[in-house]
Amino acid sequence: MWSRRQGRLRPLRCGMEELRCRRREQEAALRKARREQQLVSKRLLRDEASEEAEEACVAVILGEAEIQQFLRLAQRGSEEKEREKALVSLRRGLQHPETQQTFIRLEGSIQTLVGLLTSNQALLQLGAARCLHELSHSEQSAVAEACLPATSYLLTYLSGHSSDFIELCLYTLGNLIVESEAVRRQLLPQGIVPALAACIQSPHLTVLEALGYALSQLLQAKEAPEKIIPFASADSSVLGSTLPQHMLQLLHPGPKLNLGVAVEFAWCLHYIICSQVNNALLITHGALSTLGLLLLDLAGAVQRTRDAGLELLACPVLRCLSNLLTEAAVEAVGTHPQLRDERVVAALFILLDFFLQKQPSLLPEGLWLLNNLTANSPSFCTSLLSLDLIEPLLQLLSVSNVVSVLVLTVLCNVAEKGPAYCQHLWPGPLLPSLLDTLTFSDTEAVAQSLELLQLLFLYQPGAAQAFLQQSGLQALKRHEEVAQLHDRVHALQQTALRG
Repeated sequence: MWSRRQGRLRPLRCGMEELRCRRREQEAALRKARREQQLVSKRLLRDEASEEAEEACVAVILGEAEIQQFLRLAQRGSEEKEREKALVSLRRGLQHPETQQTFIRLEGSIQTLVGLLTSNQALLQLGAARCLHELSHSEQSAVAEACLPATSYLLTYLSGHSSDFIELCLYTLGNLIVESEAVRRQLLPQGIVPALAACIQSPHLTVLEALGYALSQLLQAKEAPEKIIPFASADSSVLGSTLPQHMLQLLHPGPKLNLGVAVEFAWCLHYIICSQVNNALLITHGALSTLGLLLLDLAGAVQRTRDAGLELLACPVLRCLSNLLTEAAVEAVGTHPQLRDERVVAALFILLDFFLQKQPSLLPEGLWLLNNLTANSPSFCTSLLSLDLIEPLLQLLSVSNVVSVLVLTVLCNVAEKGPAYCQHLWPGPLLPSLLDTLTFSDTEAVAQSLELLQLLFLYQPGAAQAFLQQSGLQALKRHEEVAQLHDRVHALQQTALRG
């Protein structure tokens, strides 16, 4: 969530050091934000060819007798085709929540399915796995917990040779993981982390994408920061395994970068970073460098094509960078050329323009990163000015209240750097824009505007007089909560006149 940053003007007798100290405190509070996590979800993997072949069959709700008949045929049918067809009919019935509930109440049903899953006939194994997959997609935690006897076998099959079967097992595990803590308690000692770490070296993109999904579900568990992510014995934790290094390799821009795979693992990285367990380790592994290069690559991609899928990757990449910057010391960031190059700022504005046209809801993500880049870095503030990006930034003020507050926060970061920066900001297009923001109904945007004004008044002697000449006083007086500023502005006017 966004933390609320309360900007209030204090008496102007406060010194420059006090103002800087106050801004540092506000910035520290603000930068604790951006810990949002993607809502958990489930995915249903169905074979398109099978679906088309079965299109004529209508999936019906099954009763106990019908379920028992299909299980009996799947176990003891006289012909293999008959056994396979029974599993297909059972799977179609399990698409209904009512059938799922009946199935798990039926004694021995899961055990029969597990027996078929472990048979030596590949098609029967696949049919049983698809039935389990339908059950895993249930919204009822009791259904997921009923599948517990199958989890150890699903993990075992992750080391198999069929990429399609591994993919199915991964999506099923991912669905089960997110539904129940009981499932996760069983999977961890069974070795789910080492099993997933082994899968990440698969040459099959479908397996890697399914792996990213399953891992992201595991990382979103409420107990992940304590029990799943931190270092533990051997490879039983995510940070203790080879997963982080391989994830970063899969996110490295280049001809082998796959959008679907990259999206999944970018979210995985985001959840690890949000846990704040050991972000220094990720930086040591080159996370900042990789993400910086990926940001540049994304900006180049949106210039070449307006593919609607690119924002799916841009969102977690921006969040990862934003949150890592709140952890890393300024000196550590400076050691990565990709993050002190002004191309990063240019790339970010290319993405902001892309979001504005295609996905305005993602504008706060880009502006949050810009805020974290400029908060403690004069070089990034210099890049904003030298690349003439203040006016494009101001054009975003009217998008929404959240966006306007972030834009003003970035401008405060620039102004806080001192007189030389304020000289470039003022007056230019900033003055009319500030007069407009003071008429906003959003109190947070108004408060941020006032903070920016105070910084400008402090560092730019002529700013107060110019502001008053442009009817700034009337704009201030329209806000009851800042009516007390009336006398201070008059005092500023007198000071400016005497100067």
